[in-house]
Amino acid sequence: MIIEKNTVVTLHYRLQEDDASGALVEETYGSEPLVFLFGAGQMLPEFESQLEGKKAGDAFAFGIKSADAYGEEDPDALVRLPLDTFMIDGKLAEDMLIVGNPIPMSDQHGNQLVGIVMEVGDDGVLIDFNHPMAGQDLFFSVTIETVREATPEEVSHGHVHGEGGHDHDD
Repeated sequence: MIIEKNTVVTLHYRLQEDDASGALVEETYGSEPLVFLFGAGQMLPEFESQLEGKKAGDAFAFGIKSADAYGEEDPDALVRLPLDTFMIDGKLAEDMLIVGNPIPMSDQHGNQLVGIVMEVGDDGVLIDFNHPMAGQDLFFSVTIETVREATPEEVSHGHVHGEGGHDHDD
């Protein structure tokens, strides 16, 4: 069976920065594989386009330019927030305000965001809301383990159930 919309794909991958000689970002070889419903919008569109038509046993590599991955770094995503934003029970949460620390936050619409502390000063805290991989070209080495047809329930729920997927009672 080939990878196409509404198939469940199980694969191993190695993700590196830039190209095959780039720094290792993460990999699944030697651990649990990635299992996902192809065409459900869970993966980067360019990642899926590279997989389409492949089958179990295929091993290949490809690059994705930053613009087609997590986008370029957006200078507007660097935001200086007042120190009082980080007050908890009347005290400044200094343990959170460490450069490089990720802080879960939400915007005015309730959307969940993670910002990285870039600098802390008397005039506030500079937070970077760019995706951690923004501005980074990606290079994937992939081995397709299995491809199967998704169940009607998986398609309607938009994710994989069972082994490697999501279990729920509904």
